Amino acid sequence: MDETSNLAIADKLLLARFSSFFTGFIDLSILLAFFSFQAFFILAKIDPTYHFLSASSFLLLAIAKRYIFSSPSSALYLVDFSCLKPPNFCRVPFSTYIEHAHMLDFLDKESVDFMAKVLTHSGQGEQTYLPPCIHIIPPKSSHGEAINEVHMALFPVFEDLLSKTKISPAEIDVLIVNCSGFCPAPSLSSIIVNKYSMRDDVKSFTISGMGCSASALAIDMAHNILKTHKNSNAVILSTEILSTGWYPGKQQTMLVLNCVFRMGAAAILVTNKREAKKTAKYKLLHTLRTQRAFDDKGYYSAFREEDSDGFTGVTLRRDLLQVAGETLRSNITILGTKILPYTEMILYAISITKKKYFVKSSEIYVPNFKRAVQHFCLPASGKPVIREIGKGLKLGERDMEPAFMTLHRFGNQSSSSLWYELGYMEAKDRVKKGDKVWQLGMGSGPKCNSLVWECVRPISQEAQNGVWADCIDSYPVVLGSVDK
Repeated sequence: MDETSNLAIADKLLLARFSSFFTGFIDLSILLAFFSFQAFFILAKIDPTYHFLSASSFLLLAIAKRYIFSSPSSALYLVDFSCLKPPNFCRVPFSTYIEHAHMLDFLDKESVDFMAKVLTHSGQGEQTYLPPCIHIIPPKSSHGEAINEVHMALFPVFEDLLSKTKISPAEIDVLIVNCSGFCPAPSLSSIIVNKYSMRDDVKSFTISGMGCSASALAIDMAHNILKTHKNSNAVILSTEILSTGWYPGKQQTMLVLNCVFRMGAAAILVTNKREAKKTAKYKLLHTLRTQRAFDDKGYYSAFREEDSDGFTGVTLRRDLLQVAGETLRSNITILGTKILPYTEMILYAISITKKKYFVKSSEIYVPNFKRAVQHFCLPASGKPVIREIGKGLKLGERDMEPAFMTLHRFGNQSSSSLWYELGYMEAKDRVKKGDKVWQLGMGSGPKCNSLVWECVRPISQEAQNGVWADCIDSYPVVLGSVDK
């Protein structure tokens, strides 16, 4: 997107922001008018009946606005979530991975050297996991193996969520399963419904092809569904099935995903039940979805296709980081109008005005999002992506730590990584009541989805219960060791 387009978008967003400010000003003016009338009645010694009628009118308006236009049933609460820790026999140290790569006939030395370089510079550690069929030489990529991985990934994490939240499958009203690359028939959601004998009226959905942003997208989807279904529970199961995603060729732009994607899954329970506000961990404040599929450069930046030998894989193009930056920019510009304090918006507006009308070479001010949000869950797609996003948001090392440590311990688990990051923060006892958490999901398309949560109760002792229980004391690792 060129500079003119960016400025045009910024102008529209500023107009929307000032329109919102003007609306607030109108509300304040009405309130001042009410007190002015009351003061007039008192000074003029008018019949007290008028005081009562005036106060009653304003009270009725306030009640109508609260309970009709902003119904509390629209609030969405995150009760709890669970993350999968795959079995130890799925662990894949660097040495094992490279040794197996050397034993694959279709890979030449140049390809293996390239994979080793990607792996060692990826930011991953020695404890990540791959499904059993990828450990076979050569990897056994089949529908049956993919179904086995579905069972291995989704069943345990779903059952752990049910145990933590003390609900039964029969109490679930909405089920959403997201997996980008594997879409069987019957669907993934049907597999879950069948396994756990869920109700015949459960509203089940399967999201595919949405990439690493799908988990955040599924929360937004559940939020919208529950707006028309009061007093309901929704479960989101988020994973990426790798058994059918292995690329058996040697084109380097397609080999990257073989090196960085790892096994993982998350299960999340959200609800709009009123009583949940007493026990839930978080309340959803904002959701935002943006995409750039209209732009060819973005659309083809991560693209599933066949190579010259007819093998299917995902091509990652060199301008991927630039596309990610442009996709993020449009999302945070809109989100900023919803969550940033007015002082940050004023500084932003001044910088745009200065650049547009006075000093063309001046830089546009980057708002300080840490004034609105205390914790950040960033896409754990790789070190360069985390660094680029952190730089764009002016985040410090501590802000990026959950993403780096999740990448190091579990690898890039696609859309479920956001929940491992939130689990890391909780295990470190960093999330306090009243804190805001921003989950940022970015995926192929390209698309960007943001969730902003508010912690509504104290969270403690998660280090003993979650997926980080056996290793949280050894983190964070020194960044130098991550960069090796």
